[in-house]
Amino acid sequence: MVTTTYSLPHDDADDETLIRHWLDSLAPLYPVEDRKQIAGACALLARHRSGLVLETGESLVRHLLSTADILVQLRLDRATLIGALLNGSLEQAGVTEGLIEGRFGAAVARMVGDLARIDQIANVDAVIAAKDLAQHEENLRRLLLGIAEDVRVVLIVLAERLQLMRTIRTLDETRQRKLALDTQRIFAPLANRLGIWQIKWELEDLALRYLEPTEYQRIARLLDGRRAAREAYIANVIATLREKFAEAGIRAEITGRPKHIYSIWRKMQRKGLDIEQIFDLRAVRVLVDDVADCYAALGIVHGLWRHIPKEFDDYIATPKGNMYQSLHTAVIGPEDKPLEVQIRTWDMHRHAEFGVAAHWAYKESKTHDSEIQRRVTWMRHWLELKNEGEDGGDILERFSAELEPSHVYVLTPQAKVIELPKGATPLDFAYAIHSQIGHHCRGARVDGRIVPLTHVLRSGQMVEILTHKNAAPSRDWLSTHHGYLKTAKARNRVRQWFKQQDFAQHLTQGRAALEKELLRLGIVEKPQFEQLAGRFNLQTGDDVLAAIGRGDLAVGVVARQIGEPRVEERREPEHPPTPPARTKGRAGGGHAEVIVEGVDDLLTQMAHCCKPVPHDPIVGFVTRGRGVTIHRRDCSNVRNLPASEMERLIRVRWSDQPHDASYPVDIQVLAADRKGLLRDISSILSDVDVDVVGVTSSSDRRHDTASLRFTIEVRDHEQLVGLLLKLNQIPDVLDVRRAY
Repeated sequence: MVTTTYSLPHDDADDETLIRHWLDSLAPLYPVEDRKQIAGACALLARHRSGLVLETGESLVRHLLSTADILVQLRLDRATLIGALLNGSLEQAGVTEGLIEGRFGAAVARMVGDLARIDQIANVDAVIAAKDLAQHEENLRRLLLGIAEDVRVVLIVLAERLQLMRTIRTLDETRQRKLALDTQRIFAPLANRLGIWQIKWELEDLALRYLEPTEYQRIARLLDGRRAAREAYIANVIATLREKFAEAGIRAEITGRPKHIYSIWRKMQRKGLDIEQIFDLRAVRVLVDDVADCYAALGIVHGLWRHIPKEFDDYIATPKGNMYQSLHTAVIGPEDKPLEVQIRTWDMHRHAEFGVAAHWAYKESKTHDSEIQRRVTWMRHWLELKNEGEDGGDILERFSAELEPSHVYVLTPQAKVIELPKGATPLDFAYAIHSQIGHHCRGARVDGRIVPLTHVLRSGQMVEILTHKNAAPSRDWLSTHHGYLKTAKARNRVRQWFKQQDFAQHLTQGRAALEKELLRLGIVEKPQFEQLAGRFNLQTGDDVLAAIGRGDLAVGVVARQIGEPRVEERREPEHPPTPPARTKGRAGGGHAEVIVEGVDDLLTQMAHCCKPVPHDPIVGFVTRGRGVTIHRRDCSNVRNLPASEMERLIRVRWSDQPHDASYPVDIQVLAADRKGLLRDISSILSDVDVDVVGVTSSSDRRHDTASLRFTIEVRDHEQLVGLLLKLNQIPDVLDVRRAY
């Protein structure tokens, strides 16, 4: 473990003295050209910010120098130190991103700009319900990662937070607890994910000091010796192991750390233990080349020190569920003090640190997020390469595409974080908040400025939606060319809105059609719409009227369910009268009973083009040598017959059908492309007891829609209408119709 050290004097030196002292401390670590650039940033800092004091009583110059000094301990590059020194300088008169870019480069200017945006967010208190707090904190961590396109920005933020926590003793208790909570829940987990242990453990300990002061002091007293003494103990253990491994010919890298106070407290809380029952207050990790060396190293450890019973776990032979592998053992080490030893290969270590077995991935996150894991893994990879001596800026430039985020994180005016896909607009944001806000959206402000609804959002921006009670969606919003909407959720909400508007229109049309039909038939009974809805497998009487308006229900069928006709129905005139002699002709090989008027023993069959079912209006077409083909009257093939063929049409009608008859029919479903869509449709088909004999589907990725065509077998027209209505009620289904 690296112990944080101070390079600044602890007295009340003035800002100029502090800067000079700190710059002198950089001489052994940074080349002359780097120190000149850093000195230039210090001069800018002194010119614009000297004499300013923070709420903690610490001078601003000392605070920024201390932040930069923490980054020096991490051996970060010149650009990172300059970014830390100029953090917040954009608020000062005369300091712009252009000025910073001209003097220190584009990378530094971007870092300072990102830090300014992060600082604005940090000063806004969110109003979050208790049940949503955990997700909000996770979204805040993602927001910080999303804003920081340069991993060095996150490191500056963590270093600045650490310096702040070191200096909050003078604040009132309420303010201390607020800062400590944010540190414990947001900043320390970030440091953990990035593997910056020397910042992580100090952030956690400082947060615990103000959140649980009594427990913190109790554990501190119980720990035998100061941290420095415990670190010396670990160093002695490492030296002993290196000597023994060398004698055995085992090539190993050994690292160690004394367990910090927060970690001890968490383990005591989680397992209900007292401190005497915790055996990993001191721990070392051994990395070797192969599995055989793991067990050989374990034998040496157990040969040196007495093994503690029940404190051995072989996760190599039996990996954890996330495929984590390692040997864990606890022994009574030197001075009769408990010591934990972890032994693993380099491959196992890389999987534990960068794969799905990483601590943060299974201890913090309740749900797996491949996007966040990808970005965190890349950032840790950057730190690893930097520590091996590569230039941090060069690494970022070389692998910038890998760090490109696929999501943006923006804020509501109440500081709630909303996650959206990259490229999302204010209109996507509005629908993410609530459908009604999206429907009534007429404009948006981003960071206080009015922007068009096609404006592409960036992480960290605060978005306010302007609404009006009379505003309504535009069909232009659904066009991909106009760029109003990026998310499938928002587009589906707009489609559903238009579908609902069509419902109102169909309701009016259906009511008028039914009233006209009842008048024509002389039916005087008052419609009992709720009873009708049940007969047609619908929810309400309005659904019945809307189904008539859409053409899903034949108005005559509904009218006859209401009462008996009082007057003789008029025959439709499109076919001439025929002689009264009638015989039955069986269609479809025993499936449908159709009466062909005027012809005896005539073979009939159902047309494959329109697939009529009982109670569809039908007409017969006399074929050459194959009897009569039964078509629906609205079949396109019938409507488009040439005049010379019209005389071959004959009148037919349905007879009483066998109770077990079934008829093939095609239906077309258009829906938003989502998981579980086919399952939901299949469930409805099963509920209404229809057989599916064929299905085809296709997806439109540009519009996130799916088109499905089913060939099913139904008993009659009534069952088909009920099925269409049920399918139309499935969430995200945009259109259901009978296919011709």
